[in-house]
Amino acid sequence: MASLMGEFRHAIDDKGRLTLPARIRDGLGQIFVATKGLDSCLFLFPQAEWEGFEARARALPVTNRDARAYVRLLFSGASECRVDAQGRVLLPAPLREYAELGREGLVIGVLNRAEVWAPEAWERYRADTESASGEIAERMGALGL
Repeated sequence: MASLMGEFRHAIDDKGRLTLPARIRDGLGQIFVATKGLDSCLFLFPQAEWEGFEARARALPVTNRDARAYVRLLFSGASECRVDAQGRVLLPAPLREYAELGREGLVIGVLNRAEVWAPEAWERYRADTESASGEIAERMGALGL
């Protein structure tokens, strides 16, 4: 699978449908899983990635409080989504509310998933991250990246 990448801004219609850019649609496939992500965004996983994620989640110890919390967050909000003939996806209302999506969504590709952000939240996150990029890069260097 090719890496998902790029940043795209699209309108969300009155029914809660977001047009996915062709590049993102190609990476996600016609059917994918949307769920609550981290940092107040939505995660969109291609089926194969979701199945791998699900397998890793099953292996987590149910006795670990953090594991239970994380699995609950991601799986309780998960929804199988389908792209319609116009390249749109209906984002369920609870997911739109979680990510505070209004009339626009910002779709970004992040390697093995796409994320959907409220544009204002993305701008804040990106500004904070860019201002700390040197420190982040230094910490990531310790991880071999």
